Amino acid sequence: MLARLSIRDIVLIDRLDLEFADGMAVLTGETGAGKSILLDAFALALGARGDVALVRQGADQGQVTAVFDLPKTHPVRTFLAANDLPADEDLILRRVQHADGRTRAFVNDQPVSAQMLKSLGVALVEIHGQHDDRALVDMATHRKLLDAFGGLDSEARDLERLWEARRFAEQAMAAHRAEVERAMREADWLRHAADELQKLAPEEGEETALAERRTTMMQGEKVATDLREAHDAVAGSQAPGVAIASAMRRLERRAAQAPSLIDPVVKSLDAALTALDEAGANLDAALRAVDHDPHELERIEERLFGLRAAGRKYNVPVDRLAALAEKYREDLAMIDAGAEKLVALEAEAREASVRYDAAATKLSAKRRKSGAALDKAVNAELKPLKLERAKFSTEIASEAEAAGPHGIDRVEFWVQTNPGTRPGPMMKVASGGELARFLLALKVVLADRGSAPTLVFDEIDTGVGGAVADAIGVRLARLARKTQVITVTHAPQVAARAGRHYLISKDALAKGKRVATRVTEVAEDNRREEIARMLAGAEITNEARAAAERLIKAAS
Repeated sequence: MLARLSIRDIVLIDRLDLEFADGMAVLTGETGAGKSILLDAFALALGARGDVALVRQGADQGQVTAVFDLPKTHPVRTFLAANDLPADEDLILRRVQHADGRTRAFVNDQPVSAQMLKSLGVALVEIHGQHDDRALVDMATHRKLLDAFGGLDSEARDLERLWEARRFAEQAMAAHRAEVERAMREADWLRHAADELQKLAPEEGEETALAERRTTMMQGEKVATDLREAHDAVAGSQAPGVAIASAMRRLERRAAQAPSLIDPVVKSLDAALTALDEAGANLDAALRAVDHDPHELERIEERLFGLRAAGRKYNVPVDRLAALAEKYREDLAMIDAGAEKLVALEAEAREASVRYDAAATKLSAKRRKSGAALDKAVNAELKPLKLERAKFSTEIASEAEAAGPHGIDRVEFWVQTNPGTRPGPMMKVASGGELARFLLALKVVLADRGSAPTLVFDEIDTGVGGAVADAIGVRLARLARKTQVITVTHAPQVAARAGRHYLISKDALAKGKRVATRVTEVAEDNRREEIARMLAGAEITNEARAAAERLIKAAS
């Protein structure tokens, strides 16, 4: 509930601090005293559009602070936590309006956007008047009120989750179907490419190996003759190895006679033979390398040509042809597996749709039953409000084609103000005074269901009096048992039923050069005088005081 409202430098209000409690509070005063200014300031703190005209003349800025006392379980605290805002014992909304047009918004002293402040304000306070249609113009509000009245909020949330599940399943199915269809369109080309690459059988690094082999073979042809001549010189029939070996054996037999002379020579000859053997082996290897099939070079050339032509055709380096071949094989496998997966996704989407349709149909039936009960309850409240010839009805149009997260129902409150007239949407058919009373009947029936914790009614008793005004007061007081009610009224019958009474007035300041709006709480022993003023006008008579006394006693 609203616990405290502080206003600084807003139009005619220079400084104002009001304390509120639960139950019903009324604000009364002469026309033009500043009641609308007070409500405009309150609306500013709740996220309404800023206006430089709200700043008191001569001030740099105006400021409004609203303090709310909320239970720990109130949904607003979840909203605060989700937006990383401190959730202290009290919730403090503050709005600063600068004279240059800028506004700033704060929640528990943390800066927030005006939109976030407005979201909080909607959850905390409803302001209703003869020409205020914010709570009724949106048909989504009608549906929410009906669900709240019928205790269908939980089922409505479940249906919203089923809608999201259905939407997700249908999106997954559609995305996969598009992928399968794309793959199917490319299937013939994929099969051709996969077959071609499978026949080519490219290997990673093959191009480099073949190029090196080709270079070796081409260079080998140029040096082959020289290699053979060198091989003949080192290992042929005229090679010096045989003579050297024979000479080395003869010297070894003489080694005992002159070791110091022969050993170094034998050692050198042995090294020479070893070097000749190594040279021969290298020459053999070189000759084997250059000794190739004459057609091998041609085969290498053809292989390189085929690999490079495939690389150009598929626009990839030759070394990536093997990976590309594997990808094409996987794509073809996906086409087969994708068709199977599509069947499974279609089944999931159908199942999700069936679950949603069943829940939506069930909720629609319950809404119709709740709508009939709501109509009966609201119509029972109309006669005392001087709307005995009027009729309230909840119109529910159900269309499966218009299914959405909230179901298949289009809910709208209709009224028929007089017998024989055409019923229609309440916002279009009812006049300002009728609309306010229809709204009051709705709010009384709904009580604490589907309502913000604080309800503000701005002169909904305008144009009525006597028994109707008393009926309005009775219903406001009944509503105040479940929610906090603050009402601006000119009806003494309404004021008499309030738990707290505030008087709004204008005081002259600075020797009459400026006026300021003041709000004072009327003490219990002074309430009779204020209600008598509301009954009699400028001159309060004893008869008015006696009538006021009777109203207060009747209300208590």
